[in-house]
Amino acid sequence: MIWLWLKENKPVYYGLAGGAVLAFYGVVSAMQTSNFARVYATYGGVFIVMSLLWAYKMDNYLPDKFDIIGAIIALAGVCIIYYSPRTNHL
Repeated sequence: MIWLWLKENKPVYYGLAGGAVLAFYGVVSAMQTSNFARVYATYGGVFIVMSLLWAYKMDNYLPDKFDIIGAIIALAGVCIIYYSPRTNHL
C-alpha cells in the first residue's frame, strides 16, 4: 500500500494504512517465541517465490533463469530449515 501511495499516486490513506500494517507486523513478530526465527526464515524463502509469482502475474514481469535459480535455492533453504531434525541445545 505504501508503494501504491508513493509510486501510483494513490491517496495518502493508502500510505497510512500500509504503515499501520507494517507496524503491526513488526509488533507481532517481536512477540513470538524464541523459535520464531526458524519460522521467519522459512517465511522469507516463501516470500521470495511469492514475490516473483506476484510480479509475473500482476506486473507482467518475466523472471529470468537467475530469478528462477535463486528461488529454487531459497526453497531448498526453506526445506533444510523446516524439515531438519532438531535437538534442544539451550
